[in-house]
Amino acid sequence: MTDLAHLELAIGEARAAEAAGEVPVGAVVVRDGEVLGVGRNRVIADSDPTAHAEMVAIRAAGLAIGNYRLEGCVLYCTLEPCAMCAGAILHARIARLVYAAADPKAGACGSVLEVMNHPRLNHRVEVSAGLLAEECGAMLTEFFRARRGRVV
Repeated sequence: MTDLAHLELAIGEARAAEAAGEVPVGAVVVRDGEVLGVGRNRVIADSDPTAHAEMVAIRAAGLAIGNYRLEGCVLYCTLEPCAMCAGAILHARIARLVYAAADPKAGACGSVLEVMNHPRLNHRVEVSAGLLAEECGAMLTEFFRARRGRVV
């Protein structure tokens, strides 16, 4: 499968999150073409502020392989990870991050903060951004407009 196909799986997770009343963000962890973990935002459902899509997918992948180190894995996300998720990506030793939309309010891969690949940290992640950004950004914009009661 390609980056596009894996990111489309993450978009499916984001749509499921939205259907459940959560902010529509999805994530998928892949290694050697095999999906190891999927996640969607679950902060409301789980009453857990750490239940971001990336964290859910990383936890599932770790359980799938029986290791907290996700070396050689790629994480696909519909939104630029926040500082918490960026930290988890680094600690998990994920090799590559592919995210769609930038997050100008909480992004930690360059939009607001530069947690990912900070020069004082010892792990480097290859980062690819912008694939399907328009679609993912529009999904988030529409979600928040509806939440605020604005007609699109």
